[in-house]
Amino acid sequence: MNTFHEFYRDNIVPSLMEQMKVSSPMEVPRLTKITINMGLGSAVNDKKILETAQSELTQIAGQKAVLTYAKKSIANFKLREGMPIGCKVTLRKEKMYDFF
Repeated sequence: MNTFHEFYRDNIVPSLMEQMKVSSPMEVPRLTKITINMGLGSAVNDKKILETAQSELTQIAGQKAVLTYAKKSIANFKLREGMPIGCKVTLRKEKMYDFF
C-alpha cells in the first residue's frame, strides 16, 4: 500500500473525525480521482504539438493520455467542433495515491 494512503488513513482521518464531529470514518471526505489536463491552443494549426504533449503527459502520469475535443466552433480561433485541442489523464485508486 502507498505511504500517503497509509498516512491519510492513520493520521488525517482520525483528526478530521474529531474536527467534523462524526463517528464513522466513512463520513470523512476522501480523494476519488485526480485529473491532469493540458490545453493546447496552438494544436489547432500543428498536430505534432498535440502528439508531443500527449506523450509527455503519458510520461508524467504513467497512464495513457486521452485527447480532448472542442465542444463548440469558435471562428476567431479558427476552431471547429470536434477538433482535438488538448489531452487529459484521470488517475484513480493506487495510481492516484502514487502520483499525489
